[in-house]
Amino acid sequence: MYELKQTPRQIVSELDEYIVGQHAAKKSVAVALRNRYRRLQLDEKMQQDITPKNMLMIGPTGVGKTEIARRLAKIVNAPFVKVEATKFTEVGYVGRDVESMVRDLVENAIQIVEKEQYSRVYTSAKKNAEKRLVKILVPGIKKEQKQSTNQFEQMMNLFNASQQNTAEPQEEVTEDIRINRRTVLEQLQKGLLDSREVTIEVEDQKKPAPMMNNGLEQMGIDLNETLGALTPKKKVERTVTVKEALELLIKEESAKLVKDADIHSEAIKLAEESGIIFIDEIDKITSKSQQSGEVSREGVQRDILPIVKGSQVNTKYGIIQTDHVLFIASGAFHLSKPSDLIPELQGRFPIRVELDDLTAEDFVKILTEPNNALVKQYVALIGTENVSVTFTKEAIERIAQIAFDVNRDTDNIGARRLHTILEKLLEDLLFEAPDMQMGEITITEAYVDDKLGSIAANEDLSRYIL
Repeated sequence: MYELKQTPRQIVSELDEYIVGQHAAKKSVAVALRNRYRRLQLDEKMQQDITPKNMLMIGPTGVGKTEIARRLAKIVNAPFVKVEATKFTEVGYVGRDVESMVRDLVENAIQIVEKEQYSRVYTSAKKNAEKRLVKILVPGIKKEQKQSTNQFEQMMNLFNASQQNTAEPQEEVTEDIRINRRTVLEQLQKGLLDSREVTIEVEDQKKPAPMMNNGLEQMGIDLNETLGALTPKKKVERTVTVKEALELLIKEESAKLVKDADIHSEAIKLAEESGIIFIDEIDKITSKSQQSGEVSREGVQRDILPIVKGSQVNTKYGIIQTDHVLFIASGAFHLSKPSDLIPELQGRFPIRVELDDLTAEDFVKILTEPNNALVKQYVALIGTENVSVTFTKEAIERIAQIAFDVNRDTDNIGARRLHTILEKLLEDLLFEAPDMQMGEITITEAYVDDKLGSIAANEDLSRYIL
């Protein structure tokens, strides 16, 4: 089950690999996470009295609010869901109800637990899958089944066959077939057959189209799933490589070896103790935010309040208690302020963190330092056309300065400005690269000024282009 091995300092260090700056925010989320671990070390009576240290992040778009929360969940392998506060409507309006964020969290927890459970039975599942695949590659001699003359019996046999479509057809195995299967199994295990094509029957994974059953959804009932349980599982034929076929069969065999009830129970517990819900754009549901489309914003806040405070939510896997789910809210708060939220909701977010605006030095780091940084991405993309691109240090500093200036003089959209600038800068190169066949291109400061200098200098022009 959930166990936090990292100290706050180690969590911050891991976040530093992906997010530039924002040390105050990283420190706060690391402490909030560690507090959950500390709570679980106490006796049960005290555990119930300790409330989660929910957090409110304040800062403009593109400075790393969402990324901090998303990376945090990945570091500790916790169920995580990101929602936009503006998607929800007050009870009585048509739209998503606030409880759907908790149901999404449980679905995420199901995936985590399922993956963990499947890994435990992987060895057994692989053996079973290999046996199935060998039987497909080296089929036995099918036995002819005697047809009953009794019509009622025929009908019952047909019904049973549809309900138990997993039953293997009867076959006769000769000594030659047995020897051949052993040889094929050895080849399969050595990977000699990986690229060979094979036709297999697998369960149809197609999801039915979502139905507008908001009322049922709120009661934790999935109508599609209920109807699906009444009909037999559909099998479909697929022609894939032996390697892909083995993976598909391992998944099916793993599902047979684990119990759904255990997965559901563990997932709900995991979501309750370790779940993280990130509510973005919370500033847009304040009454002071001057946005169009008045759908009782305070009403949405009042609906969110019980979830954050702690309440029971019905899901199709069982009831989940939200008392100890960690909520991280964020917003730019450029038209409103945190005090514009209803007082009860304000009190549920005791940790407040204001994220810093990004400087030109931060932009340089964002362009070059993180794993798969932006510059590395574009170099790799153009590299697929056999064109080698190199950015000089001066060019990167100039790009960073332009991004900073445009953010300062127009709207501050944080690091997202770099995407726009790089696309404009490399537009001609991305277009011409396939026709160049091969070559080496060096992006210099002069090249950056040639492509962007005049646009960046003209404030009106930069508003439209950058």
